[in-house]
Amino acid sequence: MKPPLSAAARAPLMSLDDALDRLLAQVEPLRRIESVSTFEADGRVLAADLVAALQVPPQDNASMDGYALKASDVSHVGAVLRVTQRVPAGAAPHALEPGTAARIFTGAQIPAGADTVVMQEETEAVGGDFHAVRFHGVPGVGQWIRRAGEDVTRGTVVLPGGERLSPASLGLAASIGCARLDVVARPRVALFSTGDELVMPGDVEPQAMPAGAIYNSNRFFLRALLHRLGCEVSDLGIVPDRREATVAALKSAADHHDLILTSGGVSVGEEDHIKPAVEQLGALDLWQIAMKPGKPFAHGTVRRDAGAGTDAGRACHFIGLPGNPVSSYITFLLLVRPFLLRLQGAREIALKTIVLPAHFSLRKADKRREFLRVRRNAAGGLDLFTNQSSGVLTSVVWGDGVVDNPTGTTIAHGDMVSFIPFSELLA
Repeated sequence: MKPPLSAAARAPLMSLDDALDRLLAQVEPLRRIESVSTFEADGRVLAADLVAALQVPPQDNASMDGYALKASDVSHVGAVLRVTQRVPAGAAPHALEPGTAARIFTGAQIPAGADTVVMQEETEAVGGDFHAVRFHGVPGVGQWIRRAGEDVTRGTVVLPGGERLSPASLGLAASIGCARLDVVARPRVALFSTGDELVMPGDVEPQAMPAGAIYNSNRFFLRALLHRLGCEVSDLGIVPDRREATVAALKSAADHHDLILTSGGVSVGEEDHIKPAVEQLGALDLWQIAMKPGKPFAHGTVRRDAGAGTDAGRACHFIGLPGNPVSSYITFLLLVRPFLLRLQGAREIALKTIVLPAHFSLRKADKRREFLRVRRNAAGGLDLFTNQSSGVLTSVVWGDGVVDNPTGTTIAHGDMVSFIPFSELLA
């Protein structure tokens, strides 16, 4: 038997940035495109540029209730003009008679001959033999008018291909008449956990848990995270710690999925069967990443059978996450999330950080890049969760984000640090 490698002989830890670059370099966006109702497209990735076939707004229109007129017809405070028409939104107005005003409402088309709108609060109705209006000020040309095409110009790209659609994006698409949108198909992800120690909530009551058993928390948050990213998830449950069971699960999942995602079992111990099983069916890289939490990470591919339909001949991606819950959670957010976004063809996958003051101290620097669970406080700073262990899932429930702390860096109270809110990572 060969002696174990010394620490000096082991491969150096890979930086998180290098790991992410290597992971994304192996992603080819999905080719499957589908047409969906614009109502149902929130969070989906647009497959191609969306080009406007009209301008928005289509005509000049009023941005206030009031009166449309020619500004030169009101040369002094107290001027009175006869009102010759009423223009609600959606109506086609007549050309404005010289020296008159039109009663107009928000969103209504500006009559030809008018060049300004005076809001009704700056006017006074005049009674008598004819309907008229008195003006309390001298208007400027163009006030309270929304110009045709000021939002969207005909022929321009309104939303680029690769845009991950938001509620505002859907409204913009609808404003140019799009009832349906072409989007990249949802990634199909097979999810399973490994470990004979895992028990599902509901199968065993807490007071009856066997020695060494734990509830499978990872399965719940990974499944929820995948759904948030728009994936179609096949939950394969818990796979026993046996080589043949692991091979069978991988082989079955590869034929019908774009990614197989597992948690646990990515080490090289006697009970860790993921590595030999994936290598039997494809290829696997085990990475030791210089991040805390989340050091062990695996990426590889599993071959599909020749009869796997349109995906025959294309390997299925495999990603193995560490078993500790916080490690699994953080590595998913920082590595699997951008992987899945790139798989859908998304353009923007870079994280956005906020610089905020630390209202805590970290006196011991770590050799790895740390992601510290923190929470914003009422004073505008960040508080640190007291226990940063990779097994304390409470930390990511209590916290509303992480501090991205560089390798070998201590933190003094008041130092400015890079904060990544969970709202950014979970969107």
